[in-house]
Amino acid sequence: MFDDLKSVMTRVLKLGSLLVVGITILGSVIGFLVAGTSGLLAALAGGAAAFAFTALTVLSLLLGSKLNLGGFLGVVLGGWLVKVLLFLVLFSFLNRAEWLTLSARPVVFFVVVAAVIGGLVLDTLVVTKARLAPSV
Repeated sequence: MFDDLKSVMTRVLKLGSLLVVGITILGSVIGFLVAGTSGLLAALAGGAAAFAFTALTVLSLLLGSKLNLGGFLGVVLGGWLVKVLLFLVLFSFLNRAEWLTLSARPVVFFVVVAAVIGGLVLDTLVVTKARLAPSV
């Protein structure tokens, strides 16, 4: 029996969400110990950004899979551009945020980086273990 793309992407989203929640909780504890409430909020902001990036990736793949190759590539590239713009807007906002102290800024960075690297590993594991039907 083969897995369909929707079940694989659902698995990626569920496991990715659990990963982001775990990293956010760990980052929140460390951030609070390092920078107080600002560190806690920084970890939550980083976790929210990481979840948004994961969800946008899954959404673009699911939407693109219903189109021809040109449409698929357009949706995936469009999703990538939306993520880049979201990244720029979010981190521009965080750069100006008064509640984000200088000692809490690394917390955002490490939460996002840990979630991105963990997400890449998780995506790779889920997709390589999936039994997808060969395309003709």
